[in-house]
Amino acid sequence: MRLRVEFTTEPFDLDEAPAHALVAREVVEAAELDAVDVGPFGNTAEGGADAVLTAVDALLRRSLAAGATRVSLQINVIGEGEK
Repeated sequence: MRLRVEFTTEPFDLDEAPAHALVAREVVEAAELDAVDVGPFGNTAEGGADAVLTAVDALLRRSLAAGATRVSLQINVIGEGEK
């Protein structure tokens, strides 16, 4: 199955990206995902279920450890057949 994850980390800082946001970006860009779109107010990534769920686990653990006080995410099934 293919999944799309959309996520944001907080607190926001409009002057410069906080450490937790940089860590979250690092996690998704290093993951084995098919598509990654990183923006200032939200991020999306797509891939097989195993890759997305592994990335989400790392994203949560590492961004919270880097100072995130809130992580909002949504996961959608966007296709079938791929793990």
